[in-house]
Amino acid sequence: MNTHAIELTTRDGQQLRFECADDQNLLEAAASARIVLPAQCGQGSCGTCYADVTHGDFTLGKHNPSALPVADEAKGGTLLCCTFPHSDLRIALPFDHDRILIGEIKVRNAEITAIDSVGENTLRLELCLAPNEDGGSVAEFEPGQFMELEVPGQDIKRAYSLANIGNWEGRLEFLIRLQPGGLFSTWLREQAAVGQTLIVHGPKGAFGLSESGLRPRWFVAGGTGLAPMLSMLRRMAEFQEPHPARLYFGANRAEELFCQTELKALQAELPQLQVIYCVWKPEDNWQGFSGTPVDALAQDLADATVLPDIYLCGPPALIDAAEAAARAKGVPDKQVISERFLPA
Repeated sequence: MNTHAIELTTRDGQQLRFECADDQNLLEAAASARIVLPAQCGQGSCGTCYADVTHGDFTLGKHNPSALPVADEAKGGTLLCCTFPHSDLRIALPFDHDRILIGEIKVRNAEITAIDSVGENTLRLELCLAPNEDGGSVAEFEPGQFMELEVPGQDIKRAYSLANIGNWEGRLEFLIRLQPGGLFSTWLREQAAVGQTLIVHGPKGAFGLSESGLRPRWFVAGGTGLAPMLSMLRRMAEFQEPHPARLYFGANRAEELFCQTELKALQAELPQLQVIYCVWKPEDNWQGFSGTPVDALAQDLADATVLPDIYLCGPPALIDAAEAAARAKGVPDKQVISERFLPA
């Protein structure tokens, strides 16, 4: 069996190295070296472990085409969870070093403190972390990250983005779309109750704010893709960051739009924030934008005097369309930061 030297370079220029055997994927080999890279499904289905191979030969194993667009694959893009090296590799990671965990992923218990319906088939789930070994309950994570939630004693574990920001009280807030027939969705709908315990794995993920001066920040969210955008905008409000900001939040129908009260409160704390509600199939009395968030984004990019940093979260079709619209208007790829999700 051959082993190969793998060199990773993060977005902020730091390097990590480890060895990987022919029959190991890069994600597993990194974990064996106690380097926990941002990932979620581990099966080539979600795209969270995307990276660019800049040198070397490898095989890309079976994966969901929605997780790795053909155009990205053609220019060296890969998914670390299904990449097997045939030579030494040099890889560029699309995130900073602080999103890599050296050691082990934290696992903690948390109590359900609230389950509220916020829209059609959409719940707000709030948890409170149990005290850790030091007796504290602090919730440490970066805006844009996610946690994996596990039901004790059952083979049910799903990943959801956090909607709040780090805090000393141990609060975790999630927006969850109830999927027909989904295991975790069914458990939430039929069995979950305040006071029950969940096992929390994380935080994980590399999605988040990029430091790039005072360029405008535009956020594009479909459905529960709103959650990480809320977290990032709440951090901006907490730090009183001055960047001009816009949020494009879309749904098929007006009644599917949620968290409007929370967004109004956020605008009061972050006065430069514009919220553009987008409805694809509006009724005659709809007063907002008629069309998709991508339609609204493309329209506003045409008039932009400064090309913004664009943050995208939602299903693959929305991400692909928004990336294409940004590219067509001349937005550099490095200014488009995305996280796609697939129903589970």
